[in-house]
Amino acid sequence: MINRVILLGRLTQDPQMRYTSNGTPVTNFTLAVDRTFTNQQGERETDFIDVVAWRKLAELCADYLIKGQRAAVDGRLQVRSYEVQSGDNQGQRRTVYEVVADNIQFLEKPRGGGGGQQPSSGETSQDQSDFNPDDVPF
Repeated sequence: MINRVILLGRLTQDPQMRYTSNGTPVTNFTLAVDRTFTNQQGERETDFIDVVAWRKLAELCADYLIKGQRAAVDGRLQVRSYEVQSGDNQGQRRTVYEVVADNIQFLEKPRGGGGGQQPSSGETSQDQSDFNPDDVPF
């Protein structure tokens, strides 16, 4: 069986990082991904796909990704459901479809110069202190 998702799109808002109860970082964001075909009116439609990143990748996303920036996500589709615990919809069952990222490529510099140096990939174990984003060939 294969469960692999590759997406290329733009962030719809800045990533939101939080920590689980045991201190594990997790970051969520949504990618706007254009479809490759047009509808009957000749317009391209867009899908909005939720992405979740864990641990070091979550920290890198929170530090370097911003709204409007292009990113490529490689991961797996996850479907989970939960029961609403409060509010008017208490007791209702909700289903969430999201991509759990294994690797994220940051495809452009943040607009306005950004706050620091940008790594070329979210999946890295090397020190990023000597990284120069101008060395990336795209």
